Amino acid sequence: MSPTCLVVMGVSGVGKTTAARLLSQRLGWPMAEADEFHPAANIAKMAAGTPLTDADRTPWLTAIRDWIGARGTAGEHTVVTCSALKRAYRDVLRQAPGTRVRFVHLRGTPETVAPRLAERSGHFMPPSLLESQFRDLEPLGADEDGVTVDVSDAPEEIVARALTRLGLAGTSSAV
Repeated sequence: MSPTCLVVMGVSGVGKTTAARLLSQRLGWPMAEADEFHPAANIAKMAAGTPLTDADRTPWLTAIRDWIGARGTAGEHTVVTCSALKRAYRDVLRQAPGTRVRFVHLRGTPETVAPRLAERSGHFMPPSLLESQFRDLEPLGADEDGVTVDVSDAPEEIVARALTRLGLAGTSSAV
């Protein structure tokens, strides 16, 4: 059986990092934060309030895919955060060799997420870009390997629900 990578996805402010850390701790799998894979030009663009284009995202998604593939080839299960807003972006991530890439879509409404972004400090993603993210968001298709979980509950409940729906509720360190 191939190693698994759980990609915790959704718009900025839904709690991807919090959920991914909890999943990583619960499963005993290493975690990566997709923001760390952005080229400096992408960070500068977002910090200036300019949405990224598909061309901007291509090297970022490729770097994440390569990280997932390298860990999978080494036999490691992993957790990674990535907005993965469009199916085409998820298609890139699914190309990671030797890895079953599964998605945990954290779904929130603009009314739920906007206040979280307004309270967040020290992040390059300004609240002004939230509308563009919701506009770009393509929910998981029925044929995509993953689950969608509403973010209105506490993080521990969100993670427990995701693990149950993924069939990983009793899992620690292996699938």
